[in-house]
Amino acid sequence: MPFPPAYALVATDLDGTLLRRDDTVSPRSRAALRLAASAGARHLVVTGRPVPGVRELLARLGYEGLAVCGQGTQLYDAGAGRIVRAVTLDRELADAALGKIEAQVGPVFAAVDQDGADGRTLIEPGYRLPHASLPAQRTRHRDELWAAPVVKVLIRHPELGDDALAAAAQAVVGDLATVTHSGPGTVELQPYGIDKGAGIALAGEYLGVDPGTAIAFGDMPNDLPMFRSCGYGVAMANAHPLLRAAADEVTLSHEDDGVAVVLERVFGR
Repeated sequence: MPFPPAYALVATDLDGTLLRRDDTVSPRSRAALRLAASAGARHLVVTGRPVPGVRELLARLGYEGLAVCGQGTQLYDAGAGRIVRAVTLDRELADAALGKIEAQVGPVFAAVDQDGADGRTLIEPGYRLPHASLPAQRTRHRDELWAAPVVKVLIRHPELGDDALAAAAQAVVGDLATVTHSGPGTVELQPYGIDKGAGIALAGEYLGVDPGTAIAFGDMPNDLPMFRSCGYGVAMANAHPLLRAAADEVTLSHEDDGVAVVLERVFGR
């Protein structure tokens, strides 16, 4: 039997953290995750992507554990292929939050991630996905975004940068929604009080693991709640300045096996 590891849980973001630019995990990172597993630590994927946008990727990676998806709105059992917990965003509140944001900064372009393992990403005219490879269906009018329950709303501004848009949204939405900045061109609204920290807490309950015993890896401000929930936070070299400032450690970039470098040191003793 392995000795109890220094960290019982390895929580990793995907984009900009564990994944390289081509959506693959390097052989070195795979080996480092196996090293952590051999020491008794569980791997937990914690991603902003909704289940439909990550399901096939997790299958390609051979990942069969729990995954926190959709900024904490979905807890997905990859091995069983089912969502075990989901929280949706009230569509009237979401529409009201968009109205407040637009009153502050002018018109924005919006998209939504629908609830469910087969939920669609709908984008209104003018919205441009930050990842061109992600599947999406274009609508003719914003009203069509609310045709089915959604887990989050994505917004873009024709002129404002991500940091400015996120700050403006946070200043006006109040308790209508939680605002996150999760990547280039990606400012999102999800149910109030739901974020990666809440998601990892729920996953910890299912796994019987205290998130305080987790080592977490991330690259964007949406990973801040995860860092606050976990025992040790590691930011990638390519991380947003806010996350680097909050991290216990900064490692190499996602292209340079930054996750593996830390796991090899922690679990290779």
